Amino acid sequence: MQKVLLIGNAGAGKTTFAKQLAQKLHLPLVHLDNLYWRGDWDHLSRDAFDAILQGELEKPKWIIDGNFNRTIPRRLQYCDTVFSFDLPTITCLTGITRRTLTNLGKVRSDMGGNCIEHFDSNKISLYRNVLTFNNQHRKDYYELLSHADGVNVIIFRNRHQVNAFLSKL
Repeated sequence: MQKVLLIGNAGAGKTTFAKQLAQKLHLPLVHLDNLYWRGDWDHLSRDAFDAILQGELEKPKWIIDGNFNRTIPRRLQYCDTVFSFDLPTITCLTGITRRTLTNLGKVRSDMGGNCIEHFDSNKISLYRNVLTFNNQHRKDYYELLSHADGVNVIIFRNRHQVNAFLSKL
């Protein structure tokens, strides 16, 4: 494992897993949210983000945490391992609620710029996205992963599997 992708619904625990995996494997960790977001919830243009992402993909070792669905096919071309978090919706809703409450009024370590965690209409949109994620994206994710030749694909369906994997490393 030298080039690792983490994908799945928001609140599934990708970032927490990524931090622990990076520590255990001594790999550099890249949070896509950190690349994308700038001060006060402003973000990079698509072209600027793609250029920065490409630079990261060309490095010899990394863990990349985050979805950004349109970039998954390109990232799959560079990785050797994918961890797909296919957790129940209720688990993900609980995860984003816990993450929001824990970080309320602060900037999360995986975010770029001065993006302070708070409840607003964007947070409502995030909850809506989590609720519809499995219906809208699960099939597409599995389709993409089925064509990821030469890539080790590991699918987590619950937090117990995540913790068991980490404890074996």
